[in-house]
Amino acid sequence: MSIESGKQESTKTNENEKKLKPCCACPETKQARDECIIQRGEEHCHDLIEAHKKCMRDLGFKI
Repeated sequence: MSIESGKQESTKTNENEKKLKPCCACPETKQARDECIIQRGEEHCHDLIEAHKKCMRDLGFKI
């Protein structure tokens, strides 16, 4: 593999990461948040909601 082809693969990886949709990001925290809200109500799930927001921010989403 040449240096140039390595750069191309790196760029493709970065492009794929940028195309991550909010609906598909952080599935673990999203599922836990959603289950809590359904079972207990939003007012009882603040920690899980904040954990999901942090995960989304860490991936570059503006929440």
